[in-house]
Amino acid sequence: MSGFETAWAAADASVGWLTRDQARALWTAAQSVAADERILEIGSHQGRSTIVLAMAARDRGASVIAVDPFVEGRLFGGQATRRTFETNLARAGVADVVRLIAERSCDIRRGWHEPLAMVYIDGKHDYWTVRDDLRWVSQLRPGAPVLVHDSFSSIGVTLALLLHVLPARGLRYLGRVGSLARFEVGPVPARDRLRLLAQLPWFARNVLIKITLRLARIVGYRGTPDPY
Repeated sequence: MSGFETAWAAADASVGWLTRDQARALWTAAQSVAADERILEIGSHQGRSTIVLAMAARDRGASVIAVDPFVEGRLFGGQATRRTFETNLARAGVADVVRLIAERSCDIRRGWHEPLAMVYIDGKHDYWTVRDDLRWVSQLRPGAPVLVHDSFSSIGVTLALLLHVLPARGLRYLGRVGSLARFEVGPVPARDRLRLLAQLPWFARNVLIKITLRLARIVGYRGTPDPY
């Protein structure tokens, strides 16, 4: 199997919402980093995306810094999720490539001093958290990849992109793979802003679907209300 196919086979054994095509986008972005460079992942959950990033990083002689506080509660799972994350990384054989920082990304950013080559954002999806996570971009050099999951599907993520990426000058929109938005640090031409705004109808569609599925739960629907 190819390097990506091996990575996906290992990652797909872990629970998560990352699709195969999104995993390939992560793999491709991670392949751009150089030896001894670091990829920052914000939000690791059970390690599905972490495994893909780690296998790509290992090919390049790089490493992954996984930041996740593993908050207790029904939605996040706390220390039980952390144990699953560590088990999944060990099973995939990438534990030595990943450094876990079990803290909130906003708590460590201000004192951060290690150079980064790529940032993947998939942490808490409220506006305030995503707004702060986007500030990690200031740590990157021109041309570095930035990927944001649940873009144009989560209200908090989309609002942060509209208010802090759309009017800014330093993050180019490259496109999306489903709800995974791809950016690159660099100058932003006017047409780039229009391409970002063009995703709003798809966002409105996704919000409508989520509202419909939540209402359907009242009459017995038991599937996920967040399909994206």
